[in-house]
Amino acid sequence: MGSEAEIHVLLVSFAGQGHINPLLRLGKCLASRGLFVTFATTEDAGKDMRAANNITHNAAIPVGDGSLKFEFFEDGLEHDDPIKKNLSQNLTHLEVVGKKFVSQMIKNHAESNHPISCIIYNPFFPWVCDAAEEHGIPSALLWVQSCAVFTAYYHYFHKLVPFPSETEPFIDVQLPSIVLKYNEIPDFLHPFSPYPFLGTVILEQFKNLSKPFCVLVESFDELEYDDINYLSKFFLIRAVGPLFKNPKAPLTNNIRGDFFKVDDCMEWLNSKPPSSVVYISFGSIVHLPQEQVDEIAYGLLGSKVSFLWVIKLPPKEWDVKSHVLPDGFLEETSDKGKVVQWSPQEQVLAHPSVACFVTHCGWNSSMEALTLGVPMLTFPAWGDQVTNAKFIVDVFGVGIRMGYSQAENKLVGREEVKKCLLEATEGPKAEELKKNALKWKKAAEAAVAVGGSSDRNLDAFVDDIKRRGNVKV
Repeated sequence: MGSEAEIHVLLVSFAGQGHINPLLRLGKCLASRGLFVTFATTEDAGKDMRAANNITHNAAIPVGDGSLKFEFFEDGLEHDDPIKKNLSQNLTHLEVVGKKFVSQMIKNHAESNHPISCIIYNPFFPWVCDAAEEHGIPSALLWVQSCAVFTAYYHYFHKLVPFPSETEPFIDVQLPSIVLKYNEIPDFLHPFSPYPFLGTVILEQFKNLSKPFCVLVESFDELEYDDINYLSKFFLIRAVGPLFKNPKAPLTNNIRGDFFKVDDCMEWLNSKPPSSVVYISFGSIVHLPQEQVDEIAYGLLGSKVSFLWVIKLPPKEWDVKSHVLPDGFLEETSDKGKVVQWSPQEQVLAHPSVACFVTHCGWNSSMEALTLGVPMLTFPAWGDQVTNAKFIVDVFGVGIRMGYSQAENKLVGREEVKKCLLEATEGPKAEELKKNALKWKKAAEAAVAVGGSSDRNLDAFVDDIKRRGNVKV
């Protein structure tokens, strides 16, 4: 066994689609550099991942010069346990169960002479670095949102600048590289947030920031230079994105972490002219009000654009009704539109027929669109999405503002939808957005290419692990 093969990295992920995807992509990037990677998350997520993708529990899959295997841990709860419906209680429970699992894995691998050299985790599981520290193993955090959002949380946590409060809810926030209005900050930090608990969970990360030796970010130096530069004064930060672009192992698209089976829409896209299709998807969690779905549908009818629309079925435990489309909508758009329950998003966004992307502005989706040169219509719901929307429109110059955060409770009418769709697909504004989008596409591709900023940062991170993890080289 060569020295590289002895480097064993454990990835521990919160079981959310937006957390699993970037961490698994990082795992594939590390494996392709010759490391042995174990990806761990809950058995609940494991069931969905195994059903939707070609993966098995505990079998090593070759990736580039290394390999990757999955291990799923039981949470010890019945599937209908009320704790599963309450994120706060569930996270507390998972901390207890997860710490035992991680400790046991560390012991097992040490005994089998394949010790773990480093543990990487993502936000919502801040306890992983405590477990690593107890066993003397270096840990790193993969931040799965933008560096700008990290900067906002960092300023809030350390009380570096005033943020909106109960007494002053409408003040601007002065960050080093930008001023954010009260409704542009990550809205879990706003006193009016319907989900203040999520802000608390994310901020847990900042209490523990001295424990991981490095913060990896799903971004690239050229995209967020100012924020990366600012944060690097306080800790070691390495931008390693876009993680789904892996030149060292391009054929790993079949190793996916999707919870839903992907519908085939590529043949349909192949039948459409270049830059003619509007792609619409609001990620794995956002559930729009039915009235908003109606307005989008009528906006599509009015604009007469071709579209591919992902309308997923909500999980049973959400107790919400599935969306319905207006009577006659599917018949009237049968030659122009396609509605699916889930799509292979990276492939869709890379398709030449796609003109723009109506998105909830989750960071994974935003990075995929930026990297693939696709202009966006922003429709954020909550959290970091509202900040990402601000950057997509006003900083990166690749988007048009279409929707508002759910906290603002505003319905975007069909006329506004139609206007935005036409503006993003034809005329001078569409050309300007496309030009800017292609500029970022070029920068992203350069970052992950051999010798690019993210490629160098990943190499430096692997060197960090060798140095810290007592790996015999």
